[in-house]
Amino acid sequence: MANDRLIVKGAEEHNLKKIDLEIPRDKLIVITGLSGSGKSSLAFDTIYAEGQRRYVESLSAYARQFLGQMEKPKVEYIEGLSPAISIDQKTTSRNPRSTVGTVTEIYDYLRLLYARIGTPHCPSCGKEISSQTVDEIVDQVLDMPERTKIQILAPIVRGRKGEHERTFLQALRDGFVRARIDGETKLLEDAEKLDKNFKHDIEIIVDRLVVKAGIRERLADSVETALDYADGLVMIEQLDGQTITFSEKFACADCGISLEEMSPRMFSFNSPYGACDNCDGLGVKKEFSPDLILDQDKSIADGGIIPWKSSSSRYYPALLKALAAEYDFSLETKLSKLDDQIIEILLYGNDKELTFPYTNRYGRTRDHTTKFKGVIGYLKERLSKSDSPGTHKRLERYMDEIPCQVCHGKRLKPEVLAVTIGKLSIADLTAFSIKEAHQFLKGLELDQRQQLIGKEILKEIKERLRFLLDVGLEYLTLDRSAGTLSGGEAQRIRLATQIGSGLMGVLYILDEPSIGLHQRDNSRLISTLEHIRDLGNTVIVVEHDEETIRAADHIIDIGPGAGKHGGEIVAEGSLADILATPRSLTGQYLSGQEKIEVPDQRYQTNGDWITIKGARQHNLKNIDVAIPLGTFSCVTGVSGSGKSTLVNNILKRRMMKEIYNSTLHPGKHDEIEGLEKIDKLIDIDQSPIGRTPRSNPVTYTKIFDYIRDVFASTPEAKQRGYEVGRFSFNVKGGRCEACKGQGIEQIEMHFLPDVYVPCEVCGGKRYNRETLEIKYKGKTIADVLDMTVEEALEFFENIEPIRRRLQTLFDVGLGYIRLGQPATTLSGGEAQRIKIAKELGKRSTGQTMYLLDEPTTGLHFADVKKLLEVLHRLRGDGNTVVVIEHNLDVIKSADYLIDLGPEGGEKGGQVIACGTPEEVAEVDNSYTGKFLKEILAN
Repeated sequence: MANDRLIVKGAEEHNLKKIDLEIPRDKLIVITGLSGSGKSSLAFDTIYAEGQRRYVESLSAYARQFLGQMEKPKVEYIEGLSPAISIDQKTTSRNPRSTVGTVTEIYDYLRLLYARIGTPHCPSCGKEISSQTVDEIVDQVLDMPERTKIQILAPIVRGRKGEHERTFLQALRDGFVRARIDGETKLLEDAEKLDKNFKHDIEIIVDRLVVKAGIRERLADSVETALDYADGLVMIEQLDGQTITFSEKFACADCGISLEEMSPRMFSFNSPYGACDNCDGLGVKKEFSPDLILDQDKSIADGGIIPWKSSSSRYYPALLKALAAEYDFSLETKLSKLDDQIIEILLYGNDKELTFPYTNRYGRTRDHTTKFKGVIGYLKERLSKSDSPGTHKRLERYMDEIPCQVCHGKRLKPEVLAVTIGKLSIADLTAFSIKEAHQFLKGLELDQRQQLIGKEILKEIKERLRFLLDVGLEYLTLDRSAGTLSGGEAQRIRLATQIGSGLMGVLYILDEPSIGLHQRDNSRLISTLEHIRDLGNTVIVVEHDEETIRAADHIIDIGPGAGKHGGEIVAEGSLADILATPRSLTGQYLSGQEKIEVPDQRYQTNGDWITIKGARQHNLKNIDVAIPLGTFSCVTGVSGSGKSTLVNNILKRRMMKEIYNSTLHPGKHDEIEGLEKIDKLIDIDQSPIGRTPRSNPVTYTKIFDYIRDVFASTPEAKQRGYEVGRFSFNVKGGRCEACKGQGIEQIEMHFLPDVYVPCEVCGGKRYNRETLEIKYKGKTIADVLDMTVEEALEFFENIEPIRRRLQTLFDVGLGYIRLGQPATTLSGGEAQRIKIAKELGKRSTGQTMYLLDEPTTGLHFADVKKLLEVLHRLRGDGNTVVVIEHNLDVIKSADYLIDLGPEGGEKGGQVIACGTPEEVAEVDNSYTGKFLKEILAN
């Protein structure tokens, strides 16, 4: 076995054509080629899949039940395989509790740091909290009203799983009689084993007393006993159920507020011991939003109260009429013209009773008296009383997430937020960007004791922050929700985590880590990849970025085309080897023989503009941005400069609200002028076209409707009376009922992962025997679903509606995908191009705006060239195309640029330059301009 290389023999997964290759170990390897040529099939579905399979097979059957079992890839053998780690583009957890800090484990270290060297303060008066003696505790108890009945409790188990049988036995031996177990008082001798799978609270009852003169000595003894038994904690329960916890260690002498001993779990917003009681640690609460309930441009009579405008109830109109009479306002007046006090009453009600005639559904009229609860009050009442999921869903349209009014979005309890290091709470520190947090911790001044305790913890935190800085993520804040990260950001976070692990002898496989990264930061990413290599690891990167390809030690170019035209090793070796191979399309673009030309002319605006005024969401600095209509515009800037906030959070959401009455709330801005010039908005993002195997390109683009028409119109189908529905695999009739038209069956394997096998009845064809007897030009409908776009284009060349739509899929570079390919197997870039093709197949109004977010993801130079032709086609029909992009070939081909910056995060959010690419290239403080100047000169 070779020790210096990884040998792959006979790989034929997906479209790979039995390829053989030798990959040098401990090098930076780049696999490149056209989209769909087989790069991922080699890197992920062959090399990584085999590495994972071998690892899982080495485990016991018991351990395997908790891990995904991977099928053996189609390859003869692989030699020299190291333990493999895949770092792909899948975004991190969508759980609202996951943040950048928790995902990188930095927050875990911060919790430990604050628990060990943090300075506690009183959450009420802000004074530093000192230790509390037995005498001070006794004095506070004796200050309670005389004759108050109290119990002195020793909390020995707090939120811990287990049966705790030994705990009860030990307490009995120590002479105690009763305990409060999960809030219920029991005799210890009657206490049973607890459920070991749940968390429990156990407090031993030390004494029961009535507050009066003469009990000081007994009270002090009991408090002392409880403190000893519960490691410095004692709880005093009053008869009314109020329980006060005292700590021997932390208490405010002035306010009487005491804290339990600081522990890492206190600083966790995922633990009941640290999470804010009002929002349960989420930092936000879903509440009814006035902005979603009232349409300020309408009067009440015209439907200004949105939830009630389509209601058939006679009650609300009568109630509002009485309210208007009581407060002397007109139901015909626009809500925006009404006094703020009236709006407040409309929304939240008041205590004043209204009497008005009300005719019920039986036609009986009588005077009705009620207090007006306000629109929000009635909606809350309806939400709480209804068990209908449909009603809840309808009402949630009028709700929005707002910062918690208790913790103000900081997620933690007041006493936790009162613990500081360097005058900052843990929430203040996590609100810093990674760069600011690193600088703060580097300059942190600690006393000798704190330095001794915190030295190792601080070292770990600073190292992890530095790794994140190295991969260009300095603008992210540690409290940013993980669900809001892009695929590229999530991938670079995992990459930084791997650097921190310091492993060697590992095979790392990455999928386009340069996604979402400005050219300015590319060199830092490449340095990171080289650092991982230099530790003694093999790094395989699937990549299209020119700078990364040039930095590789070894390049593998797969092609020459996509789909059935790909799957071969076109060129392999050093950069010089690739450049010297005429058959390599990558080599031709790298050498300059092929290139994406700068357009001969830039389109000018048709005279109309959309102007966003006062944009100030997130890090945007109250900016005004004008977008020319009828052009292809690009929004550029370094990562975190505010591009997505401007386009997706403000422009897109506002347009969705104006054109389609969406309930999504746009980001903060003053107004957007010129929206009346757009009659349709098409948002083409990288979200999946479907989340189940039933969704596929041909159903999403509606081409399948025409194909089913073709089969239903064949003589055989007409003779049998088969209609269009017969050829759908989603409804009964023509589909295979054994697999319900899915073509696969799920086999439960109990302690092993479920296995998916082709349906035994239809053989994976989705249809029953009778339906498959109908043929068009010798092919069944199942055969058509198995065709590639390119094959289907030739097959249906004489049927205009199908040919035209298939041509658009081919034009965007998707000739290799199968018509019936499950949506779950498509990449984000492929899903985005399918959406573009679907829109291209429609008739344009000439007043459509297309929004695209990094459409070059997963695209080779040649694919980018095709994409630009498509975007220019959309613009050529008079439409407006707005693209967020880092790819310089796209940027140089745009008509108009809006460059944001100058940096990411807090130092971004400003308009640095606007104009044609040539004009932006002349702006000295534009990073995009500097790179453009170089590329336009060539």
